[in-house]
Amino acid sequence: AAGPAAIEPKALTERIAWADPALVVLDVRTPAEYAEGHVPGAINIPHTELAARVAELAGSREKDIVVYCRSGARAEQALGVLGKAGFTRLYHLQGDYTRWTDEKRPVVK
Repeated sequence: AAGPAAIEPKALTERIAWADPALVVLDVRTPAEYAEGHVPGAINIPHTELAARVAELAGSREKDIVVYCRSGARAEQALGVLGKAGFTRLYHLQGDYTRWTDEKRPVVK
């Protein structure tokens, strides 16, 4: 397998805007980082807890799951966990949260 596909911030912004029902945005940063600001609609499961909490995403197996962290390292780990758990529609947000905010995209606090 080639691994997770990349999704550009612009494409993710558009999918959020039209409330795509096949989309799950997963923030794998700490709860404190998430509280400081996150992508609209993102759910927060810290990468350190993902393996234990993967069942929370069981209903999302047929959806596109976009994963991000601050700079990419934790998202890569999380994508590996999801891949091992059998999720196939995985995406990594290009540039992660750093690029999202640099581009002045919408943030929820």
